[in-house]
Amino acid sequence: MKLPKAYQWLASEDAPRHLLKAIELFGTAETVGSKHNPVIMGWAKELSLDKVYVNDEIPWCGLFAGIIMHRAARPVVASPLWALSWNKFGVGVTEPMLGDIVTFKRDGGGHVGIYVGEDATAYHVLGGNQGNQVSVTRIAKARLSAARRPEYTNKPVNVRKVMLASNGVLSTNEA
Repeated sequence: MKLPKAYQWLASEDAPRHLLKAIELFGTAETVGSKHNPVIMGWAKELSLDKVYVNDEIPWCGLFAGIIMHRAARPVVASPLWALSWNKFGVGVTEPMLGDIVTFKRDGGGHVGIYVGEDATAYHVLGGNQGNQVSVTRIAKARLSAARRPEYTNKPVNVRKVMLASNGVLSTNEA
């Protein structure tokens, strides 16, 4: 699936590896009902989580974060299915930038994704299980739990703050 017009610039970014892996999976969607998307279920198997992650009705933002980090040869946190476990990833930063892992609080738990930009009131987050698919959504800055950066050996030069238009609906629950 093609990135939405507002985010097509990401396709030409010389971005961090894990962000490139995430872009490759853009549009992957869960199968609602008794059948489950074999791609998402394959991620669980690839991460040896298939004994605990048994259907794509289970929130899968943490699974998405795990698969992209694994495929980018970056560390995967313990208990990656729990979104707020990603608060222990890499190193903490006070201001998220392109490619950083961002976690959010929500009713009933948390959410994890990748910072691709921001506007005055929201972070633009590329993540899994956003509208039941891998997508970009706006999440209120006030909900931020943590911003974490990979421990880069050579930090990509384009890791930077990205200001975007405040287009689109503000997400209130990514479950």
